[in-house]
Amino acid sequence: MRHAYPDGDVFYRRLDRPFPLAVSAHGATIVDEEGREYLDASGGAMVANVGHGVEEIAEAVAEAAHIGYINGLQFTQRWVEELATELRAVLPDELRRPYFLCSGSEAVEAAVKLARQIWVECGRSSKWKVISRVPSYHGNTLTALSLSGREHYRRIYGPLLTELPRIPAPDSYRHPESEATTGEALEREIERQGADTVAAFLAEPIVGSSGGAVVPSREYWRRVVDTCRRHDVLLIADEVLCGMGRTGRWLASEHFGLTPDVLVLGKGLGGGVAPLSAVVAREELVTTLAGGSGAFNHAQTYSHHPVSCAAGLATLRYLRRERLVDRCAALERPFFEALERLRRDSRVGDIRGKGLLAGIELVADRDSKEPFPRSARFAERLTAAAMARGLIVWPNTGHVDGDRGDLIMLAPPFTIGEDEIGEIAARLAAALGDIE
Repeated sequence: MRHAYPDGDVFYRRLDRPFPLAVSAHGATIVDEEGREYLDASGGAMVANVGHGVEEIAEAVAEAAHIGYINGLQFTQRWVEELATELRAVLPDELRRPYFLCSGSEAVEAAVKLARQIWVECGRSSKWKVISRVPSYHGNTLTALSLSGREHYRRIYGPLLTELPRIPAPDSYRHPESEATTGEALEREIERQGADTVAAFLAEPIVGSSGGAVVPSREYWRRVVDTCRRHDVLLIADEVLCGMGRTGRWLASEHFGLTPDVLVLGKGLGGGVAPLSAVVAREELVTTLAGGSGAFNHAQTYSHHPVSCAAGLATLRYLRRERLVDRCAALERPFFEALERLRRDSRVGDIRGKGLLAGIELVADRDSKEPFPRSARFAERLTAAAMARGLIVWPNTGHVDGDRGDLIMLAPPFTIGEDEIGEIAARLAAALGDIE
């Protein structure tokens, strides 16, 4: 059977190409129905941090499935209780209260609502605006998309979105001395909006796929934190992609000595085995709600779900027992050394990132950093060429000006071997050679 529209019955995520049918997966390898193996260099969508096919996580999910659905308004259960305790052990002391949901988009929506409710309960209801950055990606639900700097999405859904203030994201490759890269842009925007109207600033500590693994300076984050504190603006760290060990620390925030007011987790939190995300708030914020309305005025049918929490609990225990976050940090050097061979191709403008998160920026001219025209579809063509060579990578476009800009993201499982890292670089170099 051809797994494509209109032959299959599925509303596929792409309607213009066929899909291979995955039948098994192990480690960093996915196998299709024809027996062909694919090296997963992006963890799917930067999710599979523990690798594919971890039996003990599957068994934990199966055990929790026997209890089925338990509503978080009516009961608690051991998986959510144990996951909260296990997670607390790897988070800063100030971040103690995880609220579990299913997706990163849901968690961002919840974090924004939490910030708003906190200010309302503090008697400061004029504070409602959330400042974010361009480029950025915080999810596809409407508020999360309103806060995302993904212009090709906004062109379609613009009339449905809320207009919220946005500032340029740091870009040490193209604009190393700009206000965005130094952190001054946030100060100026808060002053322009009026601090009494700004509830929160939302940002990824290390920029994910939207900007290509941009690592800001410690000084950038020091200035951002200082600005937020002086203006009573809550700092929301979106670590859906860059958290849970991906950058060689449990949180990317740790690289900058940063503890946010609200933390958003997802993707690797559940190892990709079950949908799981979390909003984690500072204790004083939870205390504010407990002493006021008595609850966070937010509900999702599948929040605090036993099966998802079981997946998260087993994933977290596996990460800790196997010391995989330490392993991720140790693999950073061989990973980026292997990727250096890609610079032999003049279309590779920059290679950046941290841990096992890498962004490769592709340009028409290395000296001027001129991006390819969007009509060239370079990132998409390279992704297809890599797939043809049995390599899975993640493309992104539009980060330069909302239209142009081509990136390839790499985020292999923490269990990957150094020989497989070499194979990623070799296959990606070969795929570049396949494109004129």
